[in-house]
Parts: sequence; C-alpha cells; structure tokens
Amino acid sequence: MIIVLKPDATKKDLEQVKKKIVSLGYKPHVIHGKTRKVIGAVGDERGKFILQTLESLPGVEKVVPILSPYKLASKEVKPVKTKIRVAPGVVIGGDELVVIAGPCSIENEKMLIETARFVKEKGAKILRGGAFKPRTSPYSFQGLERKGLKYLARAREVVGIPVITEVMNPGDVEMIAEVADILQVGARNVQNFALLKKLGKVKKPVLLKRGMMTTITEFLMSAEYIISSGNPRVILCERGIRTFENATRNTLDISAVAVLAERTHLPVIVDPSHATGYSRYVPAMAKAAVAAGADGLMIEVHPEPESALSDGPQSLDFPSFEKMMEELVPFVRAAGRTFSLAR
Repeated sequence: MIIVLKPDATKKDLEQVKKKIVSLGYKPHVIHGKTRKVIGAVGDERGKFILQTLESLPGVEKVVPILSPYKLASKEVKPVKTKIRVAPGVVIGGDELVVIAGPCSIENEKMLIETARFVKEKGAKILRGGAFKPRTSPYSFQGLERKGLKYLARAREVVGIPVITEVMNPGDVEMIAEVADILQVGARNVQNFALLKKLGKVKKPVLLKRGMMTTITEFLMSAEYIISSGNPRVILCERGIRTFENATRNTLDISAVAVLAERTHLPVIVDPSHATGYSRYVPAMAKAAVAAGADGLMIEVHPEPESALSDGPQSLDFPSFEKMMEELVPFVRAAGRTFSLAR
C-alpha cells in the first residue's frame, strides 16, 4: 500500500503513521517528494487491506494499493526517476550519460592505473575492474581477490575516479564496500537472495545485472529485495539474455531499457560488452542503448585485449574506446542528455 500524506502534514503526523504501520505488522519506507511525502507499507499481502484504516489518521490524504508485485521499485510508489549520487559530480539517473569503463579483471596495478587514467581522460566517470571473478570454468582465471581490491583502491586514490567491482559472497560485502563506490551483482547472482538482502544493509549504491534467463519482472523483484532490506540506491543493468542465437555471446534486449523506464523509477544502464561478446559490435550497441534512453554504459576496456586474462574478445583497446566516445556525442545530444568527453 502507498500512504500519501497531505502537503501540510507535520513531522508528528509522519511519525504517527509510521508507528501505526509497524504496529500492523508492516515495514514503512518513506519517500520524499517535491510537494509531499509518501510512505510505502510493505509486508504480507494477505492482510494489506487493514492498512486502509490509516486514512483516519491526521495528515493522511489517501491510501492506495500498489498493483505491481515489486512495490518499492515501482513507479506507482515513486513516479520520478531516482538519481543516485556515486561521488561528487557523478550522478546516475540525471541528465548526464555516465560511462563506466575498465578491464573485466584486475590483472596488476600498473595496467589498472594506466587504464583508469586513460578512460577518465576520455570521458568515463567510473572505473570498473573485477577483483573476484565468477567464471564458467573452474580452470579459468578467478581474479586476484584481495590483492585486486588493493590495486583498485590504489587506482581510485592515484587517478581520482570512483570504482565499481563485483561481490559474489554475502560474507565479502563489508570488505568490498570499504573500497568500492558501487557494488556490482553479476548476472549469475541476480537471484542470490542472501546476497541481495545483505546488500540492502550497506550504504553504497548497488549495480544489479540482469540474469541471462531472467524476465523483467524477476529482475525488478531482485531489486525489490535490496530496496526492501533498506538500500534504495539500486542501478539496473541490461547485459544481454540467452536466446537461440549464437552469432553473439548473448542477445542484447534493447527493448528492456524502454520497458524498465516505463515500470520503474530506478536508473538503467547497458553493458554492450557482455551482451555481444565481441568488441566490434560494442560501439553500435552502445549507440543503440543511448538512443533507447539508457542512463549510462558499462564498457570493457583493456590496453592489450589480445593478452587479457578474461574476456579479451569483447574488450575495446584504447584507440577503439576513444573513437566510440567521440561517435557517441550526436546520439547523446539527440537523446537530450549531456556528456563529458575528453578534456
């Protein structure tokens, strides 16, 4: 249920409504709008109609049922898009298209810092780099783990760029949150509910990747786990789904960008690197994502893709990344957004 407060509702009115929601066995989530406050009451669906009694409380304008299965991620609760501040001057979900770029895996400190400097110079706002890597084969490179986190922290310090890295284990959340500005949930963990609940307790943004076989509703329900656990700072990432087509690694569901924009207030970015699996297709899909309304892009960049320890075929080299960023400019402008290109 959504409890809409009157424009002149006092702080005392708000606290009284929250207290009553808790007494009825539900959890209140306050959303601050421009003219009034809204409270989402989340809990057991079977007794939700008892919440209609809240209409009698001072300061309450109306109580409205939420029809979507994902309550707090729905536009029914918050019609205005959420803007997520990652670092000073870096906001995902605002007017600026935000580019996240860097290697799939952190291989060594020198390579990471070199890449961080380059992508920042060419307009990227956030550095990506995997310290812990989920791989299909147990014999593939699994990442440098704690040493990789150390290198990521060093790159953040030296280059002055916020960083994102993946977390796979609920027990690693606090450790990774000490370094990362954004914690990433990979496609394989989109329904790792223990991990999602744990991420709901941290005060850092979470980038949630869509699973290869995950429907949009299931995707938003996974976001709901994080939000309902206390963390509203969720960024959705479309990274391709598994279909019968094998010409690309996955099939980029570009329509998901438009569908998500219609259904949720959460910002949406696109990862064309994982979606296609081949660097030659990445620039075209990046442009398509911008045209579809994506709030950002996640691009794999490596100084020497041919020698990368993971996902080299889908990584852009430095000249290709620079060229793609330049080619994005007219698409960004046509989409009504701003863009930070090379200084």
